[in-house]
Amino acid sequence: MPNNDFEPQIIAFCCRYCAYAAADLAGSMRLSYPGNIKIVQLPCTGRVDVLHMLKALESGVDGVFVAG
Repeated sequence: MPNNDFEPQIIAFCCRYCAYAAADLAGSMRLSYPGNIKIVQLPCTGRVDVLHMLKALESGVDGVFVAG
């Protein structure tokens, strides 16, 4: 029987001017996103290196999301 209580831990690498700005605007509008998503703000998604993603996965997160 599957465990329905599983909530994946996700790290989101977000561009400061695009995706992070959208998340910030959502917060200003009192919208919410799941607590199991942690946002890391970057100057640009072009700065994300595969090592950043691998380190996140090594630390125990279940998924990595890159948003620009």
